[in-house]
Amino acid sequence: MVSFEFFAVAVDKDDLLHYGFGRYFIEKRKAIWMDYFENIVKTILESEGYWVRQLFKVKLDKEQKQKIGKPTMPRPEIDLLAFRPTNNVVIAMEVKSYLNSPGVRLAALKKEHATPTGNLKLFTCANYRKIVFGQLKRDLIDCDMADKKTTIKLGLAAGNVYQEREDEILQLFKKKGWVFWSPTKIRNAVHDFAGQKYENDPAFITAKILEPLWTQDSSK
Repeated sequence: MVSFEFFAVAVDKDDLLHYGFGRYFIEKRKAIWMDYFENIVKTILESEGYWVRQLFKVKLDKEQKQKIGKPTMPRPEIDLLAFRPTNNVVIAMEVKSYLNSPGVRLAALKKEHATPTGNLKLFTCANYRKIVFGQLKRDLIDCDMADKKTTIKLGLAAGNVYQEREDEILQLFKKKGWVFWSPTKIRNAVHDFAGQKYENDPAFITAKILEPLWTQDSSK
């Protein structure tokens, strides 16, 4: 039995009003499943020298929501914010595992919508992206996590790509100035953890468990 205290802590009022009671908790359960993959991506980012903040909500007001075309939308939530002090760049990383689906589609990323649509809306709606990133930067400055010179770049970490079109997505993202972490990059990064000192972290645990299999494959 789930305690009332759990719901009191976990419920987000804006999201609850937007989705309705039943849909809200379905979405929350999906988020828990995604957490495992998201935490692996977070660990990789940290190993590359980034400071990482998870599930950052952007504080859009009513006027901004009207300009987006979705006046009743919940606050946008960025899966991972990754900041590297040496270049003053923040990557707003959307994390999509797609492990139980055909994968992220190149065609879906190429679409352009006037109003935010689907789960790739930061990539496919320029107006939405401009408003969200503008407010995100102001929020980060208010939190002393950025300054006026900070650059925000959009990123996608995907666990699966439809028809293995990783290279084409990478080229698309380079053209747009975005960051793409393909399944191959993520897999190789986890593989590298196998040779490092053990840590009580899902990415390191996965690497240590799979290390004997990788060793067998490399010896063939």
